[in-house]
Amino acid sequence: MAAGALDWTNAFLGRISEPAAPSAQTIADRLGGEVKGGKLPYLTLPFWPELKSDLAGLKPRLARFEHMLVLGIGGSALGARALQKSFFPQQDRPGHQGPWLWIADNVDVHSLEAYFQSLPAEKTLVVVISKSGGTIETISQYILAKQWLQEKLGDDFKDHLLLITDEAKGFLREEATAMGAKSLPVPDNLGGRYSAISAVGLVPAAFMGIDYEALVQGALDVNKVLASGDPAAVAAHPAYRLAAWNAGLMDAGYNELIFFCYMPAWAAYKDWFSQLWAESLGKEGKGSMPLGAVGVTDQHSVNQMFLDGPRNKACLFLTCQNTPEGRPFPKELPAAFPYLHGKKFGELLHAEALGTRMALVKTGVPLVELAFKDETPYCAGALMGLLESATVLTGWMMGINPIDQPAVELGKRLAKARLGADGLAGEKADLKAFLDANKDVQDI
Repeated sequence: MAAGALDWTNAFLGRISEPAAPSAQTIADRLGGEVKGGKLPYLTLPFWPELKSDLAGLKPRLARFEHMLVLGIGGSALGARALQKSFFPQQDRPGHQGPWLWIADNVDVHSLEAYFQSLPAEKTLVVVISKSGGTIETISQYILAKQWLQEKLGDDFKDHLLLITDEAKGFLREEATAMGAKSLPVPDNLGGRYSAISAVGLVPAAFMGIDYEALVQGALDVNKVLASGDPAAVAAHPAYRLAAWNAGLMDAGYNELIFFCYMPAWAAYKDWFSQLWAESLGKEGKGSMPLGAVGVTDQHSVNQMFLDGPRNKACLFLTCQNTPEGRPFPKELPAAFPYLHGKKFGELLHAEALGTRMALVKTGVPLVELAFKDETPYCAGALMGLLESATVLTGWMMGINPIDQPAVELGKRLAKARLGADGLAGEKADLKAFLDANKDVQDI
């Protein structure tokens, strides 16, 4: 079942022409080898049968709680937030009575204190997500949340914890084992930004009542031929074409990629995509900067730069064929707006999307439209699976590793050194030199 279609009509504008893609046989062979070696679990989701059973068994427990507090950051939070905003929007609208999903994804004293002050501990499940089990931001939240639960609930506190982490190692795995607390694994080789369709995102989805099985099926269906070893199937796959297009764009000097989402319900996917793209491809002086934008909101903010700024931008343009029509405009209209007669509010979104897409093309912005049939979990799963594969293949075509994030680790080590963690002698010396440097400070 096709979730939608890609429109390549305006992909090759300005300085870019149809690039010479690398050998599909080479890419197919590498995909087959990496899948066989267990290095790309996002692609085939080999853990899904076991996780499906785990989630079915977990549902009665989830139903006992009115609130879920997720402690996670980056890939441990962005997928869950995108799912919440897309498929559980009622939490942000008047009259919602629950359940409630809260995501603590920052070192934010105000928010964490508000959770501890206002959430009823006896009705709250705290879900702690860290693949390594050592993410300092998440672990610091966990230590305080555990203390809060113990103070409020006594010995029953562990029944209000669910730890999602490495299956065999790390601090959170040790905690789960020591307490006998419920836990679920993050599969090996499944990095945070590729982990939304795993326990990381599917546990919050199950709590909200989202059709997570359809989400998984969409991802599986869109990627199933990539691991087949058939070079013809790989060459025809939209992820391969998107990767070749993006590699060609970067070679031609297009170093910014607009992710323009004209599906308001899916607006949060711009943040999920930004991490996926930037953390995977920003390496060795290479990459393109993701620019998330939401239609029509950002027509009135950053679109001026897209249309009339530096000619270094290309665009992935998301639309949906089947969005709500909304209520009709009344027969009596202001004199300046007669063209709204007989229209419905939802038609405005489609008109604005067409106008913006044409304006981008008219000003020479290379653009590929991703037109989805519906705003369903199945289609969202297809979107996520497609963009994950396009990101990985783009990295391979660039000659970099799209799975690691070495520069991010430097900042983490420096932060730990500032807090006095053992070792890290080099980082501590760098910190001292940085803090002791002559300052140029100006009052405001």
